[in-house]
Amino acid sequence: MRTQPPNTPTKRRRWTRMGSAAAATAALVFAGLGTAAQASATPEVTTAVAAKTTSSKVTWSATPCATPKKKGELACNSLRVTGGLTAFQKREAKEDGVTPKAADASTPSGYGPSDLQSAYGLSSAASSKGSGETIAIVDAYDDPNAEADLAKYRSYYGLSTCTTANGCFKKVSQTGSTTSLPSADSGWAEEISLDLDMASATCPNCNITLVEASSASMANLGTAVNEAVKLGAKFVSNSYGGSESSTDTSYDSSYFNHPGVAITVSAGDSAYGAEYPAASKYVTSVGGTKLSTSSTTRGWTESVWKTSTTEGTGSGCSKYDAKPSWQTDTGCTKRMISDVSAVADPATGVSVYDSYGVTAGWYTFGGTSASSPIIAGVYALAGTPGSTDYPAQYPYGAAGTSALNDVTSGNNGSCSTSYFCTATSGYDGPTGLGTPEGTAAFTG
Repeated sequence: MRTQPPNTPTKRRRWTRMGSAAAATAALVFAGLGTAAQASATPEVTTAVAAKTTSSKVTWSATPCATPKKKGELACNSLRVTGGLTAFQKREAKEDGVTPKAADASTPSGYGPSDLQSAYGLSSAASSKGSGETIAIVDAYDDPNAEADLAKYRSYYGLSTCTTANGCFKKVSQTGSTTSLPSADSGWAEEISLDLDMASATCPNCNITLVEASSASMANLGTAVNEAVKLGAKFVSNSYGGSESSTDTSYDSSYFNHPGVAITVSAGDSAYGAEYPAASKYVTSVGGTKLSTSSTTRGWTESVWKTSTTEGTGSGCSKYDAKPSWQTDTGCTKRMISDVSAVADPATGVSVYDSYGVTAGWYTFGGTSASSPIIAGVYALAGTPGSTDYPAQYPYGAAGTSALNDVTSGNNGSCSTSYFCTATSGYDGPTGLGTPEGTAAFTG
């Protein structure tokens, strides 16, 4: 078993190069195993964006679960890279002095655990904290390969095993059954792989419970949230959303009012505009950034993720949800999205291992579906919330604002109130109060 790679940029890259041959061989073997299920019939929408260099273009498509299967269902917030060179690949090629190679499924092409831990000041906490905590991942439909794919991801990156057998991993339906599971869906399986891998990346010592809703309706996903809390999870990640409606306040009380539980929700991938349940006053809404290496002391830099006027991190002022007492911005009289943020731009995306409905192997993902489980993992590293607390308020405390990376550049669209859609010093809609710099902002 490898140990977790070092987290300083130079040492981390050297570890990647030294282990690349063995890792590539293993990944190629994995790619030939098993029989892929029939892919979802939902058409994919492809978006192309010019890279910041002239060497390539990065292309990606919305995962099939980003288009609801039925009327009334919510969409997942994930995007899968389909071609070109990600920021990770260009960085590695530059360091190795070789010609960049286009992505394929044989080796990772996005940021791994040590990258994310380095970027967010989590290296020490990730190695020593999280034991005994459980992160619940709530998604729709079943991923039959969830545990096996998670094992591939964790093994490649030298993380401890997390299986049903050792008590670390558990998969249940929205009723808590381990045997009567929902129907399988290849689109949501991609989302599930992304969520499980990101929770593992930020909190490798945490247990993980995957709660699968019978469908992507708010009623079923909300029931799955309640089941996750019933099973004891103090950290629940939700990477889905849809348009706001006047019924949202009733969903708040039915599904998301859980004191003592950190519930994270992705802010959406459709650029400026509010989504639910990110608009719930009881959750931590998580926006998305573009994450790049830099020569700063931190070693990383971030800006608002925006690809186009219709693709980028969500943000905005809710039409229906009341403003929580800890939000003090004055331009929005109701709930403002987001609270905090993390990487979501597919061009600076994260590595994920997936095998159900696709060629088994490594893929790069983006979308705020990545940022929500990352932040859930940070909450878990910070420790169990107070039993009567709403952890969404933690980043707004005095310790919180001083322990976040303030994102001050970029926008996700046009708006009448500038900070609703444009990054600024202090609080703004697209990135909230900022991204993690350690765990201090996520504890009471």
